[in-house]
Amino acid sequence: MHPMRWGWTVAALAVVLAVLAVVFARPVVLGGAVLVGAWLLTQQYRFLRDLERTASTLSVVQSPAQTTVHTETEIPVTLTATRETETALTLEITAGLPVGARTAKPISVTLDPGSERTDRTRTVAWPVAGHHAFDAATVTATDGLFRETITMGPAPTMTVEPPTPRTLHVGKGGERVAASYGTHGTERSGTGIELDKLREYVPGDTGNQIAWKATARYDTPYVREYEAETDRRTLLVVDHRAALSTGTRAETKLDSLREVALSIAGTARRLNDPLGLVTVGDAGITGRTGLALPAVTYGAIRRQLLDLEPTATSDAPATAVSHDGSLSQIHERSSNSAAPADAQQSFSDLEKGDDAFSRTLRPFYADRQVYRDRVSEDPLYDAVRTGTTNAQGRLWTVICTDDSRPAELRETVSFARRRGNVMVLLAPTVLYEPGGLADIERAYDRYVSFEEFRRELSAFDNVTALEVGPADRLAAILDAGRSTGGHA
Repeated sequence: MHPMRWGWTVAALAVVLAVLAVVFARPVVLGGAVLVGAWLLTQQYRFLRDLERTASTLSVVQSPAQTTVHTETEIPVTLTATRETETALTLEITAGLPVGARTAKPISVTLDPGSERTDRTRTVAWPVAGHHAFDAATVTATDGLFRETITMGPAPTMTVEPPTPRTLHVGKGGERVAASYGTHGTERSGTGIELDKLREYVPGDTGNQIAWKATARYDTPYVREYEAETDRRTLLVVDHRAALSTGTRAETKLDSLREVALSIAGTARRLNDPLGLVTVGDAGITGRTGLALPAVTYGAIRRQLLDLEPTATSDAPATAVSHDGSLSQIHERSSNSAAPADAQQSFSDLEKGDDAFSRTLRPFYADRQVYRDRVSEDPLYDAVRTGTTNAQGRLWTVICTDDSRPAELRETVSFARRRGNVMVLLAPTVLYEPGGLADIERAYDRYVSFEEFRRELSAFDNVTALEVGPADRLAAILDAGRSTGGHA
């Protein structure tokens, strides 16, 4: 036990009074010194009694969200203090973080005399592999005159494992998909373009399958069967806008989506499916590789995906990549095309003109202007529209993005499904924010909102929406939901 400033002041007062009483031979002053000293001893006894009673009912818990992590992983650690008896003491409690842990600020709470419970959560990083034991929490009690420090509470142990290939979750509502990304069947007959055979009609065949000439010739209904299209035209649309930079080092939204996109591209190469890529930044399309057999496009697409970095909102459209990998400026000024500023000036002249030519073209310009403005606000929509324009046959469009712009994504998916099947690979923001798990209950509520949005997209015909994120962070959120009785 240590006296605080006021305690030392009172003790000094008692000493001064005693000295004055001796020097000036004043018994009354000596009596005052005795009274001050007795009062101080009484306060000391009361402090020790309150401290003993408080410590017997005080509960201090240090709770890491996980007990096993990989190096450089950030997890929330919560310090909770609860007491059951009334006391005049103020308690300052500090978590006993291991030496190998790293946090911006110490995890500490203050339990005032009128409070029964308090807690605080901070994000802690674990840069060093090994077993790390917490120290018991440090409790400093004070009543203004005296201060005492004790340790108490359980001391959990963390296991920090060396870096390993991270586990990436791709699935629905926490359930991981079992099939490889991009696989598809190759049955021999179906709705392709090469005629396979004619056969007699059987109940269940559709009217558009009937071969009318053969039916007239043989006097009985015949239907056509075609060889199935075994090649699936795969168009990857990868969003790398600034919002996709969210996440820890080497584990951003873009990093995760890139990994899945590379897997899909690899599957297309193995199955010899035509493959294309469109990348989109904050200012619009940043690259495009037209649909072609993977022998032509795979190398360029892989390089593009590996080189992608999140753009800044001020970035202008960069370069586009053609099917053979050559680079060209998207908005390059050339001798036979007008620059955007020149085109805008021409539109402005049309708008001001009052001659017959201007009046004739103005309605067309007005429609173009409305569409141009909408596309400039929805670069992902523009990327899908551009990638699907002039593409032959049905497409399998794979959109890699996050949940930060739900309205834009709904419109984009609605457009893309007109050209065939759509897969939306979504990176939930709550799984990537460095401090996203600090309030685990709020994180679960945010994940539930994301899951509702994902299901909304999957409800579209020909659309499959999957979540993409770190498996350990998702598991922590789902565990928290189960403990509170929630259902995603």
